Amino acid sequence: MEVITCKGCGKLFNYIQGQRICPSCQKKVEDKFVEVKKYVRENPNADIQLVASDMDVSVRQIKSWIREERLVFSDDSPVGLPCESCGKTIKTGRYCDACKNTLSNNLRQAAGLNKKPEGVAMKPKKSSESRMRFLDN
Repeated sequence: MEVITCKGCGKLFNYIQGQRICPSCQKKVEDKFVEVKKYVRENPNADIQLVASDMDVSVRQIKSWIREERLVFSDDSPVGLPCESCGKTIKTGRYCDACKNTLSNNLRQAAGLNKKPEGVAMKPKKSSESRMRFLDN
């Protein structure tokens, strides 16, 4: 455990893992997230600036929730972030579907999961003569 200063309120707390804010500030952030999520559902055409000003949340925090795939906007919403790989506009996450598939395939190939076994011979079919037999006593 490490004792650090909370980035939100400045209090000292025992940091284990995760965000560098104390549990009380983290609870406030989660409560604010629930409010923002409800606001986005009720106002699907609101942009990030409007959501931030109406809900008293930073644009950076909203973008963070979008990147974490916790906050999703509708397809007709003006909100969009660029894909971190190709720059295409996406509604949630860090990568577009095409880049996700490419990254996934590259990881599979690097791990050797897409390779088909080479030189594997087919097992010959067993004939009925090679079955196990039991003798009656």
